[in-house]
Amino acid sequence: MGRVGVVTFPGSLDDGDAARAVRLAGGEPVRLWHGDADLKGVDAVVLPGGFSYGDYLRCGAIARFAPVMEPLVDAARGGLPVLGICNGFQVLCEAHLLPGALVRNDHRTFVCTDQRLRVENAATAWTHEYASGEEVVVPLKNGEGGYLADEATLDRLEGEGLVALRYVVPEGGRNPNGSARDIAGVANAAGNVVGLMPHPEHAVEAGYGPDPRTGTAGTDGLRFFSSVLRQLVS
Repeated sequence: MGRVGVVTFPGSLDDGDAARAVRLAGGEPVRLWHGDADLKGVDAVVLPGGFSYGDYLRCGAIARFAPVMEPLVDAARGGLPVLGICNGFQVLCEAHLLPGALVRNDHRTFVCTDQRLRVENAATAWTHEYASGEEVVVPLKNGEGGYLADEATLDRLEGEGLVALRYVVPEGGRNPNGSARDIAGVANAAGNVVGLMPHPEHAVEAGYGPDPRTGTAGTDGLRFFSSVLRQLVS
């Protein structure tokens, strides 16, 4: 059974949900405290959603300097699988484990919806149980979820296949937060670090995830967690 650490920062909201998702996927969740510079020998780490340190300064900017992040950054650069969800994605960008930045939604309002996504990269540690091009539905809830990067970086992400997920946008429509090129999630070159703005941990159990009218069973997010667990034992 893989041991997956879930970090709690002051202001984390979804750490309990992330731990539950790990458990439902067959793993052992391990609680990690932001103030402890010890990863407790875990096999992977999830940085959950929420409002770490109250989003003061800017989202993820203070959490990036939490004591737990020093060993996490080193371990991620050494190949440890790390998933950043929503605020966790912001932290990964602030820590320069992923390129780009997340900024306020272009419509300046908070968005909360069941969001359809397309899996663009099914070769990462967190997505390999999906098929490339597969569409899934998971909840999205954010006020600062617009993914931005300079054109050269965006071209590199596209060219190297590092766009992990993309918002599915109806013809003539627009993505929910103004993200460049409809990007919902990105990966590093090694594929062990993935950040995404939507919340797969809220779509892991039938009846408690997205509305069935979206055309899914409400469990489309579970494979993010079972993907990494399967890789750990392979």
